[in-house]
Amino acid sequence: MIIIGFESSCDETGVAVVCTQRGLLAHALHSQIAMHREYGGVVPELASRDHIQRILPLTEATLQQAGISMDDIDAVAYTAGPGLAGALLVGASVAQAFAWARGLPAIPVHHLEGHLLSPLLAQPQPQFPFVALLVSGGHTQLMRVDGVGKYELLGETLDDAAGEAFDKTAKLMGLGYPGGPALSRLAAQGDASRYDLPRPLLHSHDLDFSFSGLKTAVLTRLKSLEKAGGALSDGQRADLAAGTEAAIVDVLAFKAIKAIKQTRLKRLVVAGGVGANRRLRARLVESMAALGGDVFFPPLEFCTDNGAMIAFAAAQRVNAGLVDLSDGSHAFTVRPRWDLQDVCV
Repeated sequence: MIIIGFESSCDETGVAVVCTQRGLLAHALHSQIAMHREYGGVVPELASRDHIQRILPLTEATLQQAGISMDDIDAVAYTAGPGLAGALLVGASVAQAFAWARGLPAIPVHHLEGHLLSPLLAQPQPQFPFVALLVSGGHTQLMRVDGVGKYELLGETLDDAAGEAFDKTAKLMGLGYPGGPALSRLAAQGDASRYDLPRPLLHSHDLDFSFSGLKTAVLTRLKSLEKAGGALSDGQRADLAAGTEAAIVDVLAFKAIKAIKQTRLKRLVVAGGVGANRRLRARLVESMAALGGDVFFPPLEFCTDNGAMIAFAAAQRVNAGLVDLSDGSHAFTVRPRWDLQDVCV
C-alpha cells in the first residue's frame, strides 16, 4: 500500500510518500523560518496562509520524486493534531479532499506519534520495546513504547518544554529566531562551568521535567551581569549560552537514563527537534554505552516536523491493523490539543 502524508501543524509544510512494504519513497519540506524571523516567533495566521501556498507544489514535487502519480496512491494521511488550529486545517482539508475525490481512506495521525516513530526511519531500526525521550518545541515527555499504539507515559514537563527553554532563553539573550539552534551555536564557544544555573527537578523522585525556573535564572543572571558591567561581552554571552545548554542537557539525560534503569530496558530512542542537539546526542550515546545499551536517533532531516514521519506513522498503524480502511466517511476535525494516550490501544 502506498500512502501520501501531509504535515502542517506549525511552521513546516511537509509532504511524503511511504510504501507499507518498502518504506519511504520520497518527501519534500518547506520551512517558514525566514518568514517568521522578523516577528521573533511563529505568527499563526501567516503560518496558515503559507501552508496554503506551499502544500500543492510540494505534493507535485514529492510525487515526481517518487516517480508516481495520484493514481498510484492507496491512502491519504495527515496530521490531525496537536498544533495550531488554522495550520492543521490546511493539511487536513487538502488530505480529505484528495481522499474524497479519489474514494481513498483518510488516516488522521497524531503529530507526536509521528515524532515517536520517526527513529524507525533510520538504519538500524530500534526494536520494541524501548524508552522514548520526546523533545520537541512544545513537548518534553518520556514514554515506554511496547509497539505501535502501545505507549505508556513515564514523565512529562510540568511547564516549559525543553525546546521552549532553549528558545525563550535565547530570546532573553537577543539571539533572534529560531533561538534554540542559535543558542547551541553560541554555546559551542563558551565555558559551561562559568555560571551556576539550576537543574530543575534533577533529583525529584519522578520522571517529570520543569524548565521555567531555568529561564528565570538566566534572566536574573543577565540583569546582574548588566548591572555590574553594562552590556555583556561576547565571552559572557557564550559562557551563559553554554551554561544554559548544559543545564537543559543534564536534566534531559539524567531523567532519560533514570527511565532506562527503572524500566530495565536497553534501548533509548530520542525524537523531536531538540534531539538534533549535539551535546545531548553525545551525552546519551556515552551514558547508554556505559549501561551496555543503545540509543537511536532519527536522521537529522527528520528531527523537525516533516511529512515523512506522518506518512510513516500511518503506514505503521496500517501494518499493525489499527486503521479501518473501509471507513468511507470524510467528515473530519482537527485537535489542537490532543493527548497521545488517546491513540493507544
